[in-house]
Amino acid sequence: MERILNIHIEKLPEGVYLATSDSIQGLVAQGRTVAETLEIARDVARKLIEAQKENKFVKELPIMGETFDCPLVIGV
Repeated sequence: MERILNIHIEKLPEGVYLATSDSIQGLVAQGRTVAETLEIARDVARKLIEAQKENKFVKELPIMGETFDCPLVIGV
């Protein structure tokens, strides 16, 4: 089952991107591009969720419905 996790991304002065989330405590990911940052954030989120399951502390994330909005980032 897929769930939706909101991620906040900001470009740092050093030129890299930082991803955090209010939905999963401890989620921090950094990458050279938005795509790389999201990929790393997805891996970190999975690991944090698994660790929370082991400790029986899981915050329920919304289930992905049939439709949803998602920004598409493209370089031009």
